[in-house]
Amino acid sequence: MILLATFGRLARRAALVGIAAIGLMGAAPAVAQPAFWAVKDADSTIYLLGTVHLLKPDTQWRTPKLDAAIADSKELWLELASTNPEKMAGEMMPLITRYGLSPTRRLSADLTPEEMKTLDEAAKLAGMNSSQLDIFRPWFAALTISTSAMTHAGYDPLSGVDSKIESIFGEKEITPKGLETAEQQIRVFAGMSREAELDYLRQTIKDYRESSVQLDQMVTYWSTGNIAELEKMFVTEMKDEDESLYAALLTNRNANWVVDIEKMLAGSGTTFIAVGAGHLIGPDSVIAMLDAKGIKAERVQ
Repeated sequence: MILLATFGRLARRAALVGIAAIGLMGAAPAVAQPAFWAVKDADSTIYLLGTVHLLKPDTQWRTPKLDAAIADSKELWLELASTNPEKMAGEMMPLITRYGLSPTRRLSADLTPEEMKTLDEAAKLAGMNSSQLDIFRPWFAALTISTSAMTHAGYDPLSGVDSKIESIFGEKEITPKGLETAEQQIRVFAGMSREAELDYLRQTIKDYRESSVQLDQMVTYWSTGNIAELEKMFVTEMKDEDESLYAALLTNRNANWVVDIEKMLAGSGTTFIAVGAGHLIGPDSVIAMLDAKGIKAERVQ
């Protein structure tokens, strides 16, 4: 999701791996059947759903079997303990100040006049201009533009799968737990080199207008459970283009979560886990890592 390729690719990565609760998605398919899995032992059941983090409000994704799994679950784990932007605001602002701003090295010192002009045009989607973004670190400027572009096109964080699931469990008075903290997620961006951040920003301002078609295609694959196409469109592409980014966004985080899942299995009861769909597909997914440990995740059909 970060430093490379086109905005369309960036948006797909944001949608499927989840960073700072930001992701993007598009059109609704005819038949909803998003892929999810169940891991069981003698006294535990863990459901794992691959999600997208923002959706258009009319996107259909719920199914009877998925609703039944949610109803049976007594505990919820998300990437973050809450996906609600209002709830997160107090936690996020100090992190953005620490990791997202750079008053002493401004964007205008690294971008050409033509790039600054393009940045100014792109910033209008966020109700800003290039002068206001000038103190942003490149990764934060890029994320501001890309998120604003998707929101402008009708994608809503409160319509995202994670947010909806959090609300459903809230009706049962179940508070979600987080596999990560917001700071851990933001540091995936903040740990990039300056040049990598600038590459990310340059590609974002170049291609931010052209992401919708790719996103619509991806949501069709996700909503219909076509994990083979999702893997080609997302996982394989990222791994081929930048293995270090692939490791930071997927492999390393997945390995940490597998440890958590093993601890859950050591307990008892029924647990529901909802994480970006990119974490549950491909050779280095949570599903594959569990399998390598002899823990079989069966896809719920």
